[in-house]
This record gives sequence, structure tokens and C-alpha cells, in this order.
Amino acid sequence: MLLTSRSDRGDVAELVTAVGAENVLTSATDLIRYSADASPYHQVPRVVVLARTGDDVAAVFRFASSTGRRVVLRAAGTSLNGQAQGDDILLDVRRHFDHATVEEDGAILRSAPGMVLARANARLARYGRMLGPDPASSAAACVGGVVANNASGMTCGVHANSYQTVESLRIVLPSGTRIDTAAHDADQRLTEAEPELVAQLLAIRDEIRADPQLTARIRAKFAIKNTSGYRLDAFIDGDTPAQIVRGLLVGSQGTLGFLEEITFRTVPSPRQASTAFLHFADLAAAAAVVPAMMDLGARAAELLDNLSLRATRTIGGAPAWMHEIGDDDAGLLVEFRSGDRAELDRFEHQARELLDGVVLHGDFTRDAKTAGGFWAVRKGLLTALGANRPPGTILLGEDVCVPPARVAEAAVALRDILACHRFDASVAGHASAGNLHFTMVFDPADPADVERYARCVEDIVALIVDRFDGSLKGEHGSGRNMAPFLKREWGPRLTELMRRVKRAFDPHAILGPGVLFTDDPRAHLRHLKALPTVNPLLDGCIECGFCEPVCPSRDLTTTPRQRIVLQREIARRGGSDAELEGEYGYAAVDTCAADGSCATACPVGIDTGHAMKQLRQARHGSAAGRLTLTLARHWATAERLARVLLRLARMLADLAGDRPVRAVSLLARRVLGAERVPEWLPATPGPAPAISKRGDRPASATAVYIPSCVNRIFGAPPGTPDSTTVTAALPALADRAGLTLWTPPDLAGACCGTVWHSKGHRSAHIHAARDLVRRLWQWSDAGRLPIVVDAASCTLGILREVPPALEDDDRARHAALTVLDALTWARTDLLPKLTLTRRLARAVVHPTCAMSHLGTSGDLRAVAAAIAEEVVEPVTATCCGFAGDRGFLHRELTENATRAETAELAGVTADAYLSGNRPCELGLQHAGGHPYEHALVALERVTRPPKVRNGAPS
Repeated sequence: MLLTSRSDRGDVAELVTAVGAENVLTSATDLIRYSADASPYHQVPRVVVLARTGDDVAAVFRFASSTGRRVVLRAAGTSLNGQAQGDDILLDVRRHFDHATVEEDGAILRSAPGMVLARANARLARYGRMLGPDPASSAAACVGGVVANNASGMTCGVHANSYQTVESLRIVLPSGTRIDTAAHDADQRLTEAEPELVAQLLAIRDEIRADPQLTARIRAKFAIKNTSGYRLDAFIDGDTPAQIVRGLLVGSQGTLGFLEEITFRTVPSPRQASTAFLHFADLAAAAAVVPAMMDLGARAAELLDNLSLRATRTIGGAPAWMHEIGDDDAGLLVEFRSGDRAELDRFEHQARELLDGVVLHGDFTRDAKTAGGFWAVRKGLLTALGANRPPGTILLGEDVCVPPARVAEAAVALRDILACHRFDASVAGHASAGNLHFTMVFDPADPADVERYARCVEDIVALIVDRFDGSLKGEHGSGRNMAPFLKREWGPRLTELMRRVKRAFDPHAILGPGVLFTDDPRAHLRHLKALPTVNPLLDGCIECGFCEPVCPSRDLTTTPRQRIVLQREIARRGGSDAELEGEYGYAAVDTCAADGSCATACPVGIDTGHAMKQLRQARHGSAAGRLTLTLARHWATAERLARVLLRLARMLADLAGDRPVRAVSLLARRVLGAERVPEWLPATPGPAPAISKRGDRPASATAVYIPSCVNRIFGAPPGTPDSTTVTAALPALADRAGLTLWTPPDLAGACCGTVWHSKGHRSAHIHAARDLVRRLWQWSDAGRLPIVVDAASCTLGILREVPPALEDDDRARHAALTVLDALTWARTDLLPKLTLTRRLARAVVHPTCAMSHLGTSGDLRAVAAAIAEEVVEPVTATCCGFAGDRGFLHRELTENATRAETAELAGVTADAYLSGNRPCELGLQHAGGHPYEHALVALERVTRPPKVRNGAPS
């Protein structure tokens, strides 16, 4: 506990009464994991509250107003300027606010603030619509933060940002008053509940409108992107109190109230696109073509300077020319969208004419995968720059905006200032909107370095304000970094109007202290985070949070970012905090699925799960290592024993129910340890049936089939009328397709070693990997035949995890093998040769994390589409958290990992629930109650020859 004073403990008790004990977090681990966002700042809260409803938020606000406490609102924590952190009450409004509904055929989206922007857009995509704002952090940023910062992004400019596209808001004000600006009586309710607020807002409105010069100045300031301070144009655009409140809350950075529900008017999202990543000789040349490209109808024009290109050229999808650039080269990512192919043709023709003789490399493509790679480069820029910083330094990402016609001039001037202050910094951004992003890397522990940064910021402020009359913040919000310069940009009168707005809404100043206003001219130099080195695998992390939406433990214990934040805090404390280190074991190591999803989401591929495996390995004793190596060497015996135990347990459960079996497993866990003994789950199947083997390899063999050990151990889902498993289905499908699929007779004991790799048992993993490769070499006739594996995690293990465990000869053998996942082989070799005898109406699919790593999710979708009229893939589907056997050891991990997916499927009925990995199928059944099975089992069913009755097929 970090709470020490009697008043702290009393306040926590009051919060517990208001929102429930499970929603008030005070442990060292909980407070520290919330202490960082994507900014270069670091503040540890005194207490974290998980709000479940608007009533909870109102209760916390009222508590803070009455006690003098301060509150910071936090959703995704992707803020680049410290808006999502504070040193008092931190209010998490993500976990329980992650829902949205689509209305009017996609024209309207009604969203809670914790909905991830990319998931909201996934729901809209089927209608050909999307939200206007499209920041680079869309895969992680939540809707509430996007609106609170008026974030924009690559394509929306000032015409489709949140201010322009938010129809209405349901708000909790600092007093606890709740208002829906769309209600027919919103103004009356607001006036009755908050008469002083309404009076002050109307007074400010009338003052602004009475002064033409003031009105013109406000209009001019918002003619370009500007998220510095409050949207004073709300007083011009809105006539009534509710309309003004709606406008002011957009971009208010959590300082005026809580956005409980946001209603958007969506924008069209044409499905066809033409995209080019263009190579120019220098920054000025790239920026100079932007106005003409936009005149042709380009939807986006993203500028990247030389340093940006160098930092991102290792990101998958980067064009080849990025690997051979000079010292001054620059890139421009351009995209045009339309629903009309002729429009795309026109754009490409005119663009090529415009660019002739100017572009060094690059052309337009309509291939979605190639274009997606280009955008991955742009979206991964900040993270890539952060990964390349020297140890111990921090990365600060800023953005400014100038009139678009002057973007080339501003980009060059900005680079000159950065170079003058010895910052080897990149300049990039949304050139079409005049919005430039830049980074600075410095050592927060070196006072001279901090002063160098401070002087540079002063010069940048002078450049943007005096020379360009631009915005000090184009889309990131003022935050802590630009709060000291608010008056410098806006002048005394407009700044005072903003302060009057703040006092009217928040007279007790409870919300977002230091986020937008400060009287401290050096506030931006305080609370800078230290990033000590902890592990080469993790040191490149800038704590951006891109990994969090896909992490299975995100709502249970910690996320990858939080695991790293905690490790860094342990390092800062020099290993002197036994409580923190003790809590880390369960919160970070034990409940990490180690599935690698974080590496997929991270633009620079940081795999926190791999680091957790290292920690698991480090805490194993020599006795454990010997025991697991012995088990690996006698894996055939272990398989037989597992099937016997499963048979006995399943028989008992079928006779007496699951309770007695579970009681036995819980007792064994208490005696032998929760990390060693699995817990019995109702979804646990009986043993797998014996596998039919075909003796020596026939000369006609098309491929070698290797049933994974999980499919040799676990049978069909309990309670299903058809007990067919993939080990029977796949050979049957091959026979129907006229192919000879050979299963080796000496399979027993063959294992890819993934189970040992996941647990950190290196010796056992090495033994299993080497033994398997030698078997595969023999079975495949020295690599002549392809090898088909029926579990995605095992396919991944063989391809990715086995090679590092091999010596030279085995590594050469492995490289000569062709290993295919069964779903891939089915799509390419089986489906074209099979005849369906019936089709399902609807199938639900769950692509696993292993499929994501392998790039085979499309194979699952293809098989499902072949057998069902409708295929449902939940937008919220991520790793199920079962992770081989981790779901048996920590059932709470799977239950939390699948919470959103289970809720999304609550109203969906289907004929089949399909995946391609037995442990994942088991975990999904445990969490949601549906009998998930391998997609090839369903394919086998719908290709069975019709039964013949009385001479006729039935």
C-alpha cells in the first residue's frame, strides 16, 4: 500500500462506499502501472478508481469537490502530453465503457468513451462508413480520448474532426450533474441544475459576439488545426447553453467534464483506394507537391523526412527504396479513395503527370495489402523513433500547425531550429493540413540536457506564433508540455476567456490539474519520466500503449506496457521494494499469456511475452529443470497418462457433475502449487480417440500429417452429438479430395515443445525441438513431402520457436522442411477438390493469435466462407488467453480475455463455432459456453456423402 495517512485511508473508505471495493485500487502495483501514458511524463496516483457507470463518475466528482481532491480521467492512455496521468485520483473510464451501437445504417454511431477507435470503425465498415477522426493511434486510442483532445489524423483535416462530426454528448459535469445535449429539454435541465454555469456561458457568448474583431480572430485560429486551449468558436457556432456545452467539451482534454456517451455523424469510407509512397530528393520538394495533390482530390498526404524514413524502414511493408536513401531525401504517402474505378483511373493519370520528373521512386497501387504496409510505416513512426533512442533518454513527440500553403517553409524552418539546438530530430506529419510532427530526445537526468530542450521549445514557440501565426498544438491537445505557452499563443484576453470557461464549469478545479492551465512557466520540465534499462527486449518501449487492446490480461492484471512500467519502477528503486516485486510475480509473469500479440500490435515488434518467459525460466530451480527434461524425454508416457486421467475425470464429471472433480483439482493445486496443477473446467473434454495410422509411407503420399499432441490428448467438446475430431476429419477430407495423407505410425511422444517454451523450461524445449526435427526429416523423406500440422500454435512453434533451439545440422534440416498449417493446406489443396453436400446458415469464427502470427487467419475465414452462408467474426476477438495450458492454471485469464467477445456474441446464434487450435477452442467454450471446434471438423461434416435410404439419398 502506498497510502500512509489517516486521511488517505478515510478517503479510500468513502470511495469504496461510493463505487465498490473491487473498483478502488490502492496496491503498489496498481498505482504504478497507471503512472505512465505515452507522454514523457510520470506521476503516481494516490488511488485508481475503475468507474462502471456515469453514476460512479458523478460520485467521484462530488467526492473530489467536497474534499479538495483532484481527478484525472484516463481511457487508453495514448496521450502524448500527459493528459492521462496525475498524482491524486486517477479515474479509469476505459474498462467498463467499451461498447458502441450503430444506427441508421451506419450514418450514426453512439459510443461509450472506452471503445477503441479501430473497433468502432470495424463495426461501421460493413456500412461503408467510418468516424471522421483517424489518428495514427486508432488501433489503441479510445473514442473518449479522441474527442476530448479533438484528435484528427491523416485525412479529416478541420472538416471532419470531432468538433465537426460529434452530434451530441451525454456529459457528467464536475458538480455531478448529468446532461444529454440531444435531449429536447436539455437547455431547461441545464439551466435548472447549473444556473450559474449557464449564466456565465451566455455572458461569454454575448461578449464574443459583440466584438467583430474578437470573433474574426477566433475564426482565424480555428481555420487550421488547433487543439491548444478551448474551442472558443463554440460560442459562435452554438446559440443555446446545451449547444455551447457540446462544442466546449470537444477538445477540453478532460478538464470540463466526463464524456459518458458520444454520438457521431459518420463519414463515407469508399472501399477502393489508390495509394503511393513517393520518394523525393528533399523535404521541400516533397512538401511542394502537396497542394496540387490535394487539388486533384487526394484524401491524405503524409510527409516524412529523412530521419523518419530511416527510423521506419525496418517496419514490415516499407517500400524497397527506403533502404537506399540519401541524407536529404524525403517521402510522401498519398492516398485517393473513391467508389468509382474511373475516378481512381483519372486521379492516377493526373497525379503521374504532375509528378513526372519530380519523384525519384514510387508509384500508385490498388493492392490493399501493399497499401496497408505503407500505412503501417506511417503509423509506426513515433514508436520506431522511440525504439532508436539512446538508453536512458526519453522521447517527446510534439505537433504544430501552420497554414497548409506554408507547410514546406515551416518544415524546413522547424528542422533548422531543431538542428541548431543539436536535436537530430525528425519532422513529419499531415502535410495536407499544414500539421507537422516532430520529436526531441534528451536525458531527463541531465540538467544541461533539460535546459537545451527548454531553449529549443522557446524558439519553436516563437517560430510558430510569430512567423506563421500557427497553432502550438494541431491535434494532440495542449497537455502538460504546452500549457505554459497558452497565453503566448492566444494573448491575454482570449486566454482569460478560457480561464473563465474553466472556472464556470469547474469552480473547485478538480479536473485535469496542469493539463491545460498552469501558472508555472517551467511546468513542462517537471515530472519527466526516467527510463532505466531493464531488458534489451523491452528497453525500446516508449510506453505508447499500442499493445494494450490486444493483451489477454488487459482487464485482469497488467498489460505489456504496464509490465514494462513496473519493471522500470523496480529498477528505479534498486530492487528494494519487496512488496512491489512480490506482486509482480502474479500480476505480470503468471498471468501473461505470452502469446506474442503485443509484438504484432507494436510497430517495432516488442514481445513482452518473451521477456516474461525469461522471468519464468529464471525462477525455475535446477530440480524443476531436471523434472521437465525427464518429462519431455518420456512424452509418450505422459500422453498416455493424460488420456487416462481425462477419461477418469470426464466419467466422474458425467456421473456426479463437475463439482467433485474440480474440488480434487483445487486441493491438488493447494498442495502442489497453482502453477503446476491444472484446474478442472466444465469444458474439459474427454480423451481423444485413437489415431488411425497407415503403416509405412506409401509411394503415393501427398503430404505427411502430424496430429499435434494436444489433439492426440483432448477429444471433442463435451456434450456435442458428433464426437468427430480433427485427427479423424483431416484424413477423411483428404480421401474425399483424392489425396493420400500419411500419418506416421511412430507419432507417440512427438512434440514441438511449445508447452516448455511457454513455461520457460529451456532444456525440455531444446530436447523436444531437436527430437521433432529429426522425426520430421525422416517422415517427410528428407523434406520431399510437405508436413501438415493440425494446431495453429504448434505450426507456429515449429516454424518460429524450434529453430533457435537447434544445432547447425538440425537447423539445416529444418530449413529444408515445408510445414503447413492444416487450414492453409485445406484452403489450397482440399477445398478445390471437395463437394459440399450441405451448407450451414451461420458460422462464428475465432482467429487465434498463432494464426495472426502465421498470417493464416484468412485461411480460417476461407474455410468458414465455403461451408456457411454467413460468417461472423467478432470485432472484439483477440487472444483468448488460454495459451496452451495457462487457462487451466489461471481460468480468470481466459474469462477476462474473452469478456468483450462473449458479450458481442451474446445475441448471436450459429450452427458452428470454428477455430483451429484445440486449447483455444476449449478456452472459448469455457468462457462463452459454445462448443468451439476445428473448422476442418465442420468441413468434414458438410462434405459427407448423403446417406442412402430405400435406394435414395437422404
